Amino acid sequence: MSEELEKNDRGDLFSKSVRAGKRTYFFDVKSTRGNDYYLTITESKKRFGTDGKFTYEKHKIFLYKEDFEKFIEGLNEAITHIKENAPEPDTTSQVSGEKKESDISFEDLGN
Repeated sequence: MSEELEKNDRGDLFSKSVRAGKRTYFFDVKSTRGNDYYLTITESKKRFGTDGKFTYEKHKIFLYKEDFEKFIEGLNEAITHIKENAPEPDTTSQVSGEKKESDISFEDLGN
């Protein structure tokens, strides 16, 4: 599949997917009816139900041109804080039942 898409009736202009472990992130450039561009960022996670079938859980944000600089600034500050302050993961001993970072759900994060 091509990363760049020709504009179609829904306003899709460009799409890039990034696979990261159990998640896939989609970066989609779209246009409004007034031909103004915006970005959607979608996180998609594969979930298995009790019936053995799987579904995709998706979370999406819309990012508009006028917010790009502030968004990037906030994202960079948060990433810098994590890189400078996060403890090193202890890979030598993992307590049984302890959640791994990749198993944290949005409900675990709080507000």
